[in-house]
Amino acid sequence: MTPSSFAKPKVRIITTGGTIASVNGKPMIDGPALVGALPELGNLADIQVEEFSKIGSSKMTPALWLKLSKRINRLFDEDEQLSSVVITHGTDTLEETAYFLNLTVRSPKPVIVVGAMRSANEISADGPANLINAVRVGLESKAVGSGVMVVLNERISAAREVWKTHNRGVDTFQSESSFLGVVDPDKVRFYRSTFYTHTADTPFRIEKLDQLPKVELVMDFTDFDPAIIDYFASKGLEGLVAGSFAGGRISAGMAEGLKRAADNGLPICIASQVPEGRIIGYPAYDFPVVFAPDLSPKKARILLMLSLQLTNDPKQLQTNFEQF
Repeated sequence: MTPSSFAKPKVRIITTGGTIASVNGKPMIDGPALVGALPELGNLADIQVEEFSKIGSSKMTPALWLKLSKRINRLFDEDEQLSSVVITHGTDTLEETAYFLNLTVRSPKPVIVVGAMRSANEISADGPANLINAVRVGLESKAVGSGVMVVLNERISAAREVWKTHNRGVDTFQSESSFLGVVDPDKVRFYRSTFYTHTADTPFRIEKLDQLPKVELVMDFTDFDPAIIDYFASKGLEGLVAGSFAGGRISAGMAEGLKRAADNGLPICIASQVPEGRIIGYPAYDFPVVFAPDLSPKKARILLMLSLQLTNDPKQLQTNFEQF
């Protein structure tokens, strides 16, 4: 057996900041220091680290999404031996970044997004175990072709389905249907796949994009003032997502505002504010509208941004919301 037969798999850890890199009352930990504090990682893989940013994820932007996705694609293109990419990220917008990458990364190799709910200097900090488990998942053969995944609290979630449900609990990230699998001490176990189109099989190309189409999100509420929609529509938007009540139902004021915007050619998507369940039967409105059957409004915004690169036809947009 040659020496190369013993080579460890290569894993790139890209750090972006967030609670996993935070120490209460002190500056965030640099990426290399964050990973270097876990020598156990070296037993699993040949770990390479790069610091992409050092921000709380509430500061994440679409411009940074583009930059991060381009970087991941370039890493996979330039290094055939790279097994997986792990991204450390704050939890506030983790689900959004993961879903954007799920639609734009061009490789079937695993991309894992991981965070923590407790700062590094808190009692029972969860970041170290989460990061080790994320690397373990990325090395599992069944992770190949599974799309972008989120790993926290020993659970593996599909990027499309996961959402944050609690401000402090370590079990905050839940999944619409069920988890893809679990990370046990002895083994990574996958129980199912995700069947929505993702990563290398999507039509979304970002390599030449400097910015994404401008799409805003407005949440409905009792006695909604249609002038709110008029205001947003006047800001040069290319699309608008309305966060509806359950089942895609909207207030009279929201309907009035959306109709004016749609009549002026603005693409409209309706997505339910309710975390679980789906929009069924698609309510009829007297203006063209696209429904996000089971995506959160935040994720619907991401898909509309990417879809508007290709089309503004409501029928094709609706197809995208069924497929991705």
